[in-house]
Formats: sequence, C-alpha cells, structure tokens
Amino acid sequence: MPLHYPFSAVVGSDDMALALTLTAVSPAVGGVLIRGEKGTAKSTMVRALTGILPEVEVVTGDRFSSAPDDRGSETPDGRIPHDAPTERRPVRLVELPIGVSEDRITGSLHLESALADGVTVFQPGLLARAHRGLLYVDEVNLLHDHVVDLLLDAAAMGRVTVERDGISVEHAARFVLIGTMNPEEGELRPQLLDRFGLTVEVAAPRDPELRAEVVRRRIAFEADPAGFVAAHAADEAAVRERIAAARRVLDRVRLTPWALSTIARVCAGFDVDGMRADIVTARTAAAHAAWQGRTRITREDIRVAARMALPHRRRRAPFDAPGLDEDLLERLLGDDDEPDPDPRDETAPADDAEQSESADESASADAPDAESAPARASAEDAGHEHPSGQAEQTEDSPDAADASGTEGSGQVEGRSDDDADGQAGDQAGDDTPGDAPGPTPPEPGTVTAAAAPYRTRLLAVAGTGQGAAGRRSRAITSTGRRIGAGAFTGADLHLPATIRSAAPQQSARGREAGRNGGRLRLAAEDLRSAVREGRESNLVLFCVDASGSMAARTRMEQVKTAILSLLLDAYRRRDKVGLVTFRGSAAHVTLPPTSSVDIAATRLAELPAGGRTPLAEGLLTAAEVLRIEGVRDPRRRALLVVVTDGRATHGPDALARSRTAATGLASLGVASVVVDCETGRFRMGLASELAGHLGAEHVPLGEVTAEGLADTVDVHTARARTARPRGVDPRNEVA
Repeated sequence: MPLHYPFSAVVGSDDMALALTLTAVSPAVGGVLIRGEKGTAKSTMVRALTGILPEVEVVTGDRFSSAPDDRGSETPDGRIPHDAPTERRPVRLVELPIGVSEDRITGSLHLESALADGVTVFQPGLLARAHRGLLYVDEVNLLHDHVVDLLLDAAAMGRVTVERDGISVEHAARFVLIGTMNPEEGELRPQLLDRFGLTVEVAAPRDPELRAEVVRRRIAFEADPAGFVAAHAADEAAVRERIAAARRVLDRVRLTPWALSTIARVCAGFDVDGMRADIVTARTAAAHAAWQGRTRITREDIRVAARMALPHRRRRAPFDAPGLDEDLLERLLGDDDEPDPDPRDETAPADDAEQSESADESASADAPDAESAPARASAEDAGHEHPSGQAEQTEDSPDAADASGTEGSGQVEGRSDDDADGQAGDQAGDDTPGDAPGPTPPEPGTVTAAAAPYRTRLLAVAGTGQGAAGRRSRAITSTGRRIGAGAFTGADLHLPATIRSAAPQQSARGREAGRNGGRLRLAAEDLRSAVREGRESNLVLFCVDASGSMAARTRMEQVKTAILSLLLDAYRRRDKVGLVTFRGSAAHVTLPPTSSVDIAATRLAELPAGGRTPLAEGLLTAAEVLRIEGVRDPRRRALLVVVTDGRATHGPDALARSRTAATGLASLGVASVVVDCETGRFRMGLASELAGHLGAEHVPLGEVTAEGLADTVDVHTARARTARPRGVDPRNEVA
C-alpha cells in the first residue's frame, strides 16, 4: 500500500487544513469544498486526512460498515445478529472518478452470479463503501449531471435506494463529502455547491522561504517516503489525539442565546439563501470551540465559521466573485462585550439558569445592533456590482441621473479609427433625426459595460450527437431514455437484448429446446450494452467585432448584454465557451474554449472597442479555433455566433477577403449565426451579405431578445446533419 504524504507536513495551507480538521471533529458540518489553482496540495492534503482520523468501530465482515448500534437491523445481506462481533479499522477514503457510471455509484446486479448461477445478488457501490467515511471527488466541478443528482439524493437522505434490473435494495450512506476543483475549469452546479458545509480558497504561497520549504519537504518525501512519514509520526499522533479530544468536548459545547443571535445576525446581514447557512455556521463554530478546547463559543469562533460557511452561499448570480466582505463581517459581529464566561465553562456545561440569565442580558445588549446591522448591510450592498460589472443604483442616488442619461445611456463609447468611409457609415447608421449633431466621438480603446442580462430559451444543435453529457442538445449519452442496444462496453448491460442475441445460438451450443433444456448458454459476443439518448453539452464560440464602428452609441452595450445572456445559459447547461475578438489590425483568442464561463464574463467586461475592422482575420481565427477543438474533442458539436456589422476596413481588399474567409468557414459545416449590429435609418446590409457567404442565419440587432436570438439559432441549427449513431443495432431501436 503506497504511503501518503503526512497531513501535518503540509505547509502554507492553513485555511484548508483547518476546514478539514473541523469537519473531522464534527462530521455534521457537512464536508468541505476546496477551490484553488493547480499545484496547491489539494489532493495531497485530502488523501492525508485519513492518517489523522481516529479509527471507526464496525461489525466484522459487514459490507456496509454497520456500526455496533446497528446490530439487529436489516441490510441487503440480511439481518445483523445481535451478538455479531465488531472490530476497529481506519476510516475509509473512497475516491469517486469523474467518469464513474451510475451502477458503480449506487450498486447493481452481480452479473457473474446472475448469468452463471442464476442467482440475484446485489453488488454494493461506492456509496456503500463510503458509509461512515469520506467520499472524495477530485475535479468535482467536472462531474456529469446524473452523478451530481445521485450525490444530492444520497447527501440529503443519508440512504441509497436501488430499483433496477429486478433489484430493490436500500441501505444507509452517510459520508463526509470532500471535493476539490480548479475554478478555471468551470463552476460547480449550485445545488451541489450548497451541499458542501464549508468552502475554502487556496493559492500557492508567495513567500520565497515558505515556497522553498514546500519544495524541500516534497523532495525529502519522494527520496525516502517511509523515513519521512516516520519523522512526522509524532506530529500525526498529536493531531489525531487532539481531534479525539475535541470530539469529546464537542458534546459539551453549548450554543447560548448570544451565540445564536450573533450567528443569525451575520447570516441575515450577508443575505444568504435558506437556513442551511445558519445551521452550518453554528456547527462549525461549535467545532472550532471544541478544537480550541473550550465549551464556550466566542466571537472568534463565529468569525472563523462565517469565513468558511458563507462565501459560497451568498452568491446571487453565477458570475459574482466568491468571497466575503471582511469589513461587513466585523460590523455584523459587533463590538459588544460577550457574556462573562462561567468559571466552570472550560470543564463542564454551565448551569441552565445562569446561562439563561447571562444570555438574556447579552441578548438585550445585542438588540440595537441586531436591528441596525441589516440596515448597515443594505447600505453597504446598495452599490454592489451586477455580473456585468455595473454598479446598481437607485433612483434617489446622486449619480442616478448621470447613469441613466439619454446620450449613450451613460456608457463610454469608443471612437472609430476606421477610414473616412467607415466613419461616414457609422454616422449614417445612427438614429440622429434631421440635421441634429451626432454623438461626440469618444476616446479610442474605451470599455463599455453590459446591461443586466435577460433570460434565453434553449439553443440546441439539431440532430443527435455523441458529445459529453450536458443539458443542451440531443445526444447518445450514458444517461437518458433507452433507445436501443449496441456492442458491450463493460457497463449498463441491456439484458433483453443480450438474451435475444444469445437465443438463436442455443441449439448450436448444445442446449435442448423447452423449459427443461437447462440454463441459457451465453458467450462474450452475446453481451449488449444499452444505448441511451440524453443531452450533450456543446462548444459555443463567440466571434465578436470590437472595432470602432461597433462602439457607436449603445451598440457595444447591447452586444455585451446579448453575449452575457448566452453565457448565463451556457453556465446552466454545462457548455464550453470561447471568445474571439477582432479590432485594429488583428484578431485575438481572448478566451480559449473552456468550461469556465465566469472567466468568459470577466473577459467580456474588460473588452475594449476601437480601431479598424479586420473581419477576415476574425473569421480565420475562429476557423482555426474550431479546427483545433475538433481534433481535441471530435464528438463535441460547435455553435459559432458571429457578432458584427459586416464591415471590413483593414488591409487590401478587406471586404473581398472577408467573404472568402466566410466561404471557407462555411465548408466546415459548423452551425452558425450572424448577429447584425448595424443600426439606424440607413444601412448597408453587409452583415446580411456575410451571413449568405457563411451559410448562417442572419439576425438584426433589434431582434436580439430572449426570444429573437434563441429562436433564430434553433431554426438555423436545424440544418445540422442528422445521422444514426455508431454502434446502435437498428433491430433494437424504439420509437
């Protein structure tokens, strides 16, 4: 068995170590989500956690880790005898692979026993093995939705129910869920995010001496793992004993009215959803007090608990930055004196009457702060930012008039550096009545913010794909309705199709006809796996014109609003997104295709406008991105969204080169849409002409609404090629 790096030897990750330790002291906290950049010892510390956990007592030989108190109860293996022997063993750390199948998680029919012996035997899954232990998911944000659904059910109910293949089984599955993730690879589904009790952000230390110590210890461990572990054995034993002592103290930690009032004030002040935040904060504060050897919860305990229990629960939108306002936290905690501790507080619970009297006095002292703190919190949040980056203002705000001005809607506009023809076209395209002067040319390279995003309907590529499981387009995936059978893949056995495949061969294999002819004789070539139709995720690539002509009036604001709305939709449907922008003399891959739509929204907010329009370069760059992604993941279908007014002003024969590039891109067969950003009374129709060369649907900017853009994409992508998925036996297909 390989040796794990010692928990106590990890340096530079104090917050992560404390969160894991508090969860070990009180599993009721609900687990830990660790977010951070790669190479920050996330997995190392989680795997080392089992080395400091006290052993657990289980019924000897029981496959479901039943506790001694469970003797006499029923399990899928039968009733546990009342006199069943018990044993102590280390706590298990069960790792859940990203590509795990549903039957491996919850358990399934034991195929060998069913096919060879004709006996129905339940084979427990990973959740049964994780019972009373740790369930660890590395890169938890990359889990497929059907796996997330299973984890949500198990975490909420503490039990697993299996109803499939003639099996009806239910067993306990209480575990501590620990996940690690790199936010750059995509965010976590909100429902699962809320199931983690605590969350911590980790980053590599910036202190050179500390970094050198990390390297020194790692090299020493790799050179002599056994010696390194032995050198830290005393430290590991000390942490293990401290956790055991904290667990004994935890039962005596009391949540006084003062502590509960303070916790409620903090949670209300941060405007968290539901009551889970209050409960987790209270449990974490109690665990921290026990970890410090105290039975009295202090302000510091609540501060530590709030910093880990609230950040992931106060996010109001997918693109809000995580974290906690430390200044607001200090104000909500207040500066009133805590109740005087009972002299016996460190060794035994205080008398109920004395505690109640002290708590009542403190609650009275807290009353003014409890009323004023939400008001202060509201005032603090009055200028909070939208996901688009704009500050929210009320009508009574002194800046409200400036923020809602009629000229340019308060946005800073980018000046066009295009040639004279391009500038004339911009002025003609504006909605300036009669001879009224047009808008004042702004400075080049300025940034325009998006308005609040709107809700879009489903954008789906037509046909049936075979990409990664998601929530957008129809595809052959590992979950969904069963539509047929194909070659056996090692999982999801299609029993009826397997029997139908074996039936014609029974006579040749020596099985007599009739009911008494013996058991069905199977061969490896008879096995069939189910083919299921579900939903896939797609690659949505935005190719955005950021030249000077796009910066006129509120065009860029409308463009960013539309893209931000689509990013929100992509966030919910687990898509990959990419962003190509072109301005000046070149095009740039502003965001390589990624699952992190948070980064895409950030890059969009920082997108400047101004300069000439290198349309051809933008289309060629988009084609190259699609080509590379097609090689990396040939099963993921793409949707190209070109956002432009159709002008091309950079280089010789700019317009002709852009049309040639569009024709070449159309030959790739990618579903695409051209969003025409040309506005005003007089229009040149260049974007419509571009859509013709690109084979794309043309959508005027005025129709970019929740219905307009989404409907058009749906209609256009109906042109996508539809083909029968490989490996599907047409004889087993159903309507």
